[in-house]
Amino acid sequence: MIRILFLVLITLNPIVVLAKGSSVFGLGIYDVKLDGSNPHDTFDLRYELRLDKSILDIGPEEDNFFFLKPFFGAEYSSDSAYFLLTGIYIEDNLGQLIDGEKNKFYFTPSFGGGFYHDGSGKNLGNDLQFRTSLEVSYKLKNANRIGVSWSHISNANIGNSNPGVEVLSFSYHIPF
Repeated sequence: MIRILFLVLITLNPIVVLAKGSSVFGLGIYDVKLDGSNPHDTFDLRYELRLDKSILDIGPEEDNFFFLKPFFGAEYSSDSAYFLLTGIYIEDNLGQLIDGEKNKFYFTPSFGGGFYHDGSGKNLGNDLQFRTSLEVSYKLKNANRIGVSWSHISNANIGNSNPGVEVLSFSYHIPF
């Protein structure tokens, strides 16, 4: 696992030099069930490299909510499950989105897919998995951000089974 992460980081290094964005570090609960039906929650560690370069603009020029931007990520659970993924995200200032006035809160939905290995954890029914995520973050005085996100990982019914997992995560964003 460490070799794979090292290889991914070396591969992405030229991208980081050429682009602006943020590194997102997350700590959360993997396979969380709010009704208490899962007695075996595990920890989830997450790293995402979010690039600030828009790959597709599908909205009006003055509305940056429709700028689709790429991300690359890795998640690792305390059950030795890992997920290597890439995808797109949209980011908007919540104040500007709601009432037109910028504030320190940001809303970031994302969608991605990639390779999943269950380790000694939950079998998700396929090596190919997809993740949808909703995040709200707060910009600190030093331009870093803290956030909370809710994610769902599943194989979109392309496997023999599709149990899926939810991840509740707290994050720290460092812009570069």
